[in-house]
Amino acid sequence: MIPIAAAILSATLLAGLWRVWRGPCGADRLIALMLLSTVSVAVLLLLGYEARNPFYLDVALTFAVLAALGAFVFTKRVWRQP
Repeated sequence: MIPIAAAILSATLLAGLWRVWRGPCGADRLIALMLLSTVSVAVLLLLGYEARNPFYLDVALTFAVLAALGAFVFTKRVWRQP
């Protein structure tokens, strides 16, 4: 079951990278980067489960927090009220 999940997550990563590269505007790229961060957290959780190592869970939590902060900073910087 885990190899199937890894294959699906890999396909999702490729789709997200494509949108980051070809995104027509900043909002599309932001959504794709949020997708990539979510998939990265999922991959780390799968690795932590498979390796039975809690270190991967700590790194996944750190990635999740940094992704949320990055999205907040991006939206504050790009979409300002007139």
